[in-house]
Amino acid sequence: MASRRNSQYTHLPTYDDEDDDYDGSGRRRNDPRYDFSPKSHDKIPWKSITLAVFLLFLGCLLLLLSFFIFTGHMGGDTSQAYGLLGLGLLTFLPGFYETRIAYYAWRGAQGYRFGSIPDY
Repeated sequence: MASRRNSQYTHLPTYDDEDDDYDGSGRRRNDPRYDFSPKSHDKIPWKSITLAVFLLFLGCLLLLLSFFIFTGHMGGDTSQAYGLLGLGLLTFLPGFYETRIAYYAWRGAQGYRFGSIPDY
């Protein structure tokens, strides 16, 4: 495959006079829509973290109860144990996920931020 290597490139002309992004002094105007600071998204969502810790502990409790019913240490039907197991998994998994993100963000691990947790 032959490639074209001897092409002449030139810069495109810039017209500062006609551009709306510049003020009269030649500097760009400040547009607050594009102001971004990484610390602005580091507000700690306390309600979400509280909900995540509650779901984590509730899930652990329900999983523990289902384990006790399955092993016979506690009275109950196996259908009750399966129900507690399902509810325990449904509450444990999101609680663990959000709590893990909050813990790593608190520790300052790379790639984890409090902005990753939805705020209610």
